[in-house]
Amino acid sequence: MTMNTSEPIITKCIIGPFPRPMPEGMLDQMPSVNVTLSSGEHLTLFEYYPDEISFVEAEFIGLTVAEAESLLTRKDVKYLQS
Repeated sequence: MTMNTSEPIITKCIIGPFPRPMPEGMLDQMPSVNVTLSSGEHLTLFEYYPDEISFVEAEFIGLTVAEAESLLTRKDVKYLQS
């Protein structure tokens, strides 16, 4: 029996919805990163604070879930160190 060890990659990404401008958007939901994998699975990877870090959907295409989470970590660390 052969196991396929390659992880599915992100083939589609939608980010949003974005909160309204402050102060109206104070309690709005933060944007989430929603992806479709090459396996056909749909996932919400994470939410983030758009006033601290930003993403564009194209950044996620071709990444694995682990690589996408690593991208979030790198941007968080960069923001916290600034």
